[in-house]
Amino acid sequence: MRTWLLRGGLLAVVHGAAQTFMAHFEVDHPTSKGTMAAIVLGGLVAVAAVWAVLDTWLSVPGRGMAWLLAGLVAGWGAGILGVIGRSIFVDQTGTSELGTALTGGAAFTALLVVVPAGIGLLAGKWITPPTRHEDEDATEPEAARPGRARSGPRPRG
Repeated sequence: MRTWLLRGGLLAVVHGAAQTFMAHFEVDHPTSKGTMAAIVLGGLVAVAAVWAVLDTWLSVPGRGMAWLLAGLVAGWGAGILGVIGRSIFVDQTGTSELGTALTGGAAFTALLVVVPAGIGLLAGKWITPPTRHEDEDATEPEAARPGRARSGPRPRG
């Protein structure tokens, strides 16, 4: 499966579920929605940023373009899934909400994917990845390896 489709599809589900959760939370707790909105927004940003850092560590080819396309897929997918989730679980939202969800809502969701992913891709270069337990002899320079013959001329002296 293409990397952008996997990322975009999973993030569309996560963002759609977050939209449905927030709509349900606003119905039950109308006065305390600000705190919960900040927590949910932070979680959504963290998912994209951490996943992008992992992509950088794993050297996924074409990761920048993959995250851009994933943002577009996640935006439109989350818009549709958010309307479906609200119509089933919250307040019987109709298809009249699809226009707003597929324009402004999709653009906001795409930014919530692309911007943290871009920051994660940059941060992945600066943050040291976990150490791998590979053969360390392969990374040592030849002169530093004990007991091995040097290639090339010997120094005169």
